Amino acid sequence: MANNIPILIQECNPQWAANFLAIQKLLRVALVHLPVSIEHIGSTAIPGLAAKPIIDIDIVMQEQTAFDTIKDRLATIGYRHHGNQGIPGREVFKRDATAAVQEVLDSVAHHLYVCPANSEELQRHLRFRDYLLTHEDARIQYEQLKYAIATEANQDRKRYAALKEIKATAFINNILEKAGHHQL
Repeated sequence: MANNIPILIQECNPQWAANFLAIQKLLRVALVHLPVSIEHIGSTAIPGLAAKPIIDIDIVMQEQTAFDTIKDRLATIGYRHHGNQGIPGREVFKRDATAAVQEVLDSVAHHLYVCPANSEELQRHLRFRDYLLTHEDARIQYEQLKYAIATEANQDRKRYAALKEIKATAFINNILEKAGHHQL
């Protein structure tokens, strides 16, 4: 690419599934005996879909009372809680810059969220993912939309995020409606 600008959206990479499994394994150890499940969400969870190479992960709490324990356990492997960042039902965790280096967690770009099982945001994540997994035409349309937005953003991450919020919201809401999910 001209000017050595990194390509924001990349073709689907089978390594994304392996990266999720590696992170999931570490999370399962840290969260052992807690009532949680761990879901690979976002574009990297969809085989064949081009994406930003960032693994999105939802830790699903079966009981809201487990949150403080989950937060404490995640802290033991170097995550810090960053609140819900304006999205109810989705708590954000990021790697703590002062945490001991952990090869997988520090080498694989990922977003980590904790959501109650009844969270509206979790349901949006799962229904959108599941719809794209079973509807190739929607997957192709979404991929084309993402490439067009990345081109318009000139591969700039911040501009891409802003444009995606504007240009992809209608598409996502349409998919959620088709998937039986009523938009907020």
